[in-house]
Amino acid sequence: MPRPKKSANPFRYFHSSPEVIRLVVLMYVRFPLSLRNVEDLLHERGIDLCHETVRLWWNRFGPMFAADIRRQRVSRMRSFRHWKWHVDEVYVRINGETHYLWRAVDHEGEVLESYVTKTRDKSAALRFLKKALKRHGKAEAIVTDGLRSYPAAMRELGNENRREVGRHLNNRAENSHLPFRRRERAMLRFRQMKSLQKFASVHASISNHFQSQRHLVDRQTYKTLRSAALAEWQSLAA
Repeated sequence: MPRPKKSANPFRYFHSSPEVIRLVVLMYVRFPLSLRNVEDLLHERGIDLCHETVRLWWNRFGPMFAADIRRQRVSRMRSFRHWKWHVDEVYVRINGETHYLWRAVDHEGEVLESYVTKTRDKSAALRFLKKALKRHGKAEAIVTDGLRSYPAAMRELGNENRREVGRHLNNRAENSHLPFRRRERAMLRFRQMKSLQKFASVHASISNHFQSQRHLVDRQTYKTLRSAALAEWQSLAA
């Protein structure tokens, strides 16, 4: 029988170690740092890198790390029952033109799906909901704001009866925009719709991975969860 092919090493053409590459991607995507901020912080650790190398590495490895995280979490989350989603959209300026970043967040605050469109009409809401439902399965309830595009799209999908609307009900989705807004300011906004979609998806997956609900657990439990998340991060694409 022919031998199974070994998976190609994604780091094989890079002179730096995988540990350094993971650290660079983690610092840039997770924290509100610019490319040059990451370069300066690494210089203090004795790692000499150009800020353009930081850009290259997050573009090359960020989506790969995010895909690994998303694959593991989707398989676990599909088995949840009584799953409530919170859906909301936020405007983002690209070269002076308004675009919309749609987000689906679960009952624990984890971002399930991010999707960028130029409009926020029925067709945009329908594309976003179809994408989220295909990847994550159905939800017991979907909380939205008063935008009319949601009931129109959900009526076509046949799940309008699962929709919930109310004052303050969608605060979880509203709060999920805050970390992204901090990153947007550090990056001096986005210049292409494609780069916005790419970064929003990567940022959401990495934020989910390190979200430990520290306000709900004691200090020792939080430290254990944080160490476990970091150990799992170090094994990505190993």
